[in-house]
Amino acid sequence: MKTYKIIRYTTLAALLTLSFGCEETLQEEIFSQLSPENFLTTQEGIKSVLDAAYAEGYINGYSHHSIRNIDEWCTDIEWETGGGENRTAVLMIDFTWDATVGWMYGDMWQKPYRAIRDANTVLENLETANISDESKTLFEAEARFIRAMSYYHLYTWFGPVPLRKSTTETLELPRASEEDLLNFIETEIIATIPGLPMPGAELQYGRVNKGGGRAFLCKYYLNTKQWQKCADMASEIINMGTYELYPDYAEMFKVQNERNNEFILVFPEIPNTPGNNYINGAFPAAFAKDPISGLEMQSNWNNWAAQYRLYDRFYNSFEEEDNRKSLIINHYINSSGDTVSLLNEDNTRSFKYWPDPNAISNEHGNDIAEIRYADILLARAEALNQLNGPGQESIDLINSVRTRAGLSGYVLGDFGSAEALNEAILNERGWEFYSERKRRQDLIRMDKFISSAQERGVSNAKPTHVVFPIPQAALDANPMLKQNEGY
Repeated sequence: MKTYKIIRYTTLAALLTLSFGCEETLQEEIFSQLSPENFLTTQEGIKSVLDAAYAEGYINGYSHHSIRNIDEWCTDIEWETGGGENRTAVLMIDFTWDATVGWMYGDMWQKPYRAIRDANTVLENLETANISDESKTLFEAEARFIRAMSYYHLYTWFGPVPLRKSTTETLELPRASEEDLLNFIETEIIATIPGLPMPGAELQYGRVNKGGGRAFLCKYYLNTKQWQKCADMASEIINMGTYELYPDYAEMFKVQNERNNEFILVFPEIPNTPGNNYINGAFPAAFAKDPISGLEMQSNWNNWAAQYRLYDRFYNSFEEEDNRKSLIINHYINSSGDTVSLLNEDNTRSFKYWPDPNAISNEHGNDIAEIRYADILLARAEALNQLNGPGQESIDLINSVRTRAGLSGYVLGDFGSAEALNEAILNERGWEFYSERKRRQDLIRMDKFISSAQERGVSNAKPTHVVFPIPQAALDANPMLKQNEGY
């Protein structure tokens, strides 16, 4: 039987002494012993595969960096210049992407399917595993959630994809119908919620709980325009009494404040694992100091050649007193001591992921909030408006977010139609969620993704672009796959 051993060694000097100065056989100290035959019958084995599913399914680390950029650079908020990333950025900004974009295959196709594979492996081995029924219930719920979440991410990028429910299925599968895929995602997430722990009772911080499962389902309903279900699920989350808006928007995303009651579904980050590396591209050239906050460049931070820039039209759309704007710098002091303006050149910078004082090289420890409580409040406001037109509850929900931002509230009489309130909600979501990988889906849902691109001069933008192309490498590996129309 092949055995995997964990061996403890001392120092290199000691090993050399043993190699050349001793005649006795080196005795290995075995801490654990797992074989292919028993690995998935133990709690340790099952949990390690489930942890791998989390690692692949959560959009964090370097994958968040690349996916966030792809989802943002094709919108009306952000663009990029410089560095090796510009090869991809230009394609996204100009709507000239095709099936050969490398990031789409590696981070947006392969990672979700690896998460699905690992989740299927857990589910197929739970029944015979020598673990408690309580653990089986929990691990089943987590595995099904990761699998459903991964299919939803694939769907938002590529449309219907092959639906693989088992590791024993043939490698070549056709794309599922949209109805079958969406029904699978919905029923799976609904089924997981009873088995998930209450917030705070997870095995580790960041693992999905009942709040995270409900929040993901709420956002699924929102983006698939199932308005009543979205409104109801948002209400269910609100009524949990667990979540609230963090009082200080500008402080919420700093490392020291990231474990807060606004973050519902969180992708944890630790420096050098890799961590969150957005700020490296947000630093303007030769950044030394932000004169307003007093932030000074540290030697353990990197300033990339790639430059992540915000459009002036977006920056100027904020009301002057909106404190969410304070996380966007419009001037700075460079390493020569000169004050450099970033205005009027589509060049302001998002410092939402405020630099981590203990970052390691490119990697910062800012957790990534996949879903915040503000998202749930605005989701219910939008769903109610879609169902009934402008109403006082929608206005109150929007105003709760605006009040936290330091703004005066709307009144119902400000909006004479559902379309007018939808426009206000879209604007509010832009101000609230910039740099959080929400804008592309928001624009698509409100049928403005293509028109907004055309308004800023992107003549290539066509309805085809509401989904990305199936990566060419995936097509080559599976002849039963068919490319999205127009690619």
